[in-house]
Amino acid sequence: MKAFLPLLAATSLLSACAGVAPPQRTEALKVASWNLEHLAERDGEGCRPRTEADYALLRRHADGLDADVIAFQEVQNAAAAARVFDPARYDIVLSSRPASGRGGECRGQPGLHIQNQAVGFAIRKGMSWTRNPDVAALGLGNPDLRWGVDITVAHGAPLRLLALHLKSGCNSGRAPIDLDCTVLFDQLPVLEAWVDARARNGEAFVVLGDWNRRVASRDDAFYADLNDGEPAAAALTLAAGGAAAGCKARYREFIDHIATGVAATARVEPGSFEEYRYGGVAEDQHPSDHCPISVRIRR
Repeated sequence: MKAFLPLLAATSLLSACAGVAPPQRTEALKVASWNLEHLAERDGEGCRPRTEADYALLRRHADGLDADVIAFQEVQNAAAAARVFDPARYDIVLSSRPASGRGGECRGQPGLHIQNQAVGFAIRKGMSWTRNPDVAALGLGNPDLRWGVDITVAHGAPLRLLALHLKSGCNSGRAPIDLDCTVLFDQLPVLEAWVDARARNGEAFVVLGDWNRRVASRDDAFYADLNDGEPAAAALTLAAGGAAAGCKARYREFIDHIATGVAATARVEPGSFEEYRYGGVAEDQHPSDHCPISVRIRR
């Protein structure tokens, strides 16, 4: 047997020189959503002013989350995102929506002002991905409403991902005289059109982010309208299933969601949904008012 070892080594070397590709990674893709609560580029700014120690803590939690693709929300700009997601390890994709420049004073914090709130992705280096046009229509022509960011990841079979941050203030119900609910339900047909187009094209897709809505509640009007099963491949499944949220004791229902279309649902690794609770520290020590959520999707 020893006589064959040099031959085997030489064969391996020749294969490498001939350009034979190394074995591909076969593990599932971990996708996550994380609202970073007014993440500013510079220390001491925004409605959650932070120090370098705070940014370092967020970086450690990004490492602990250990996701391949993170849809993020409430990030001022790419430089702010880079303070959490090391550019040597992640590609950063940010919404192309222009900053409105109309940030008012932070509630209860005189002298501090709301920064631009952008949606985007942090994508682990080495992954193959392409960017699709932003879903600017989610902005409804209002410069303060967030656009959706749309990418395709080539992880085995392609996977289309839409990161979003919908209108706040309408977490349940459908009050016709409530302005926040009116705006949120105006965003609904835009989101539904995107979902239906993916289904008709036969694409595996995921919608993830801060929906600002308890869509898992029984008979939720927003989710019922969105998830009408037409076309059939557009039927959505919430990755959390019936799990209760644990980030905040007061709120047991998620408003951050990962929803998969039929083709993507078939690739979800059973039991892989997680809510990352910052190592179990007390709520007042959480580095954001949202906890990241994630799920694993097979090739």
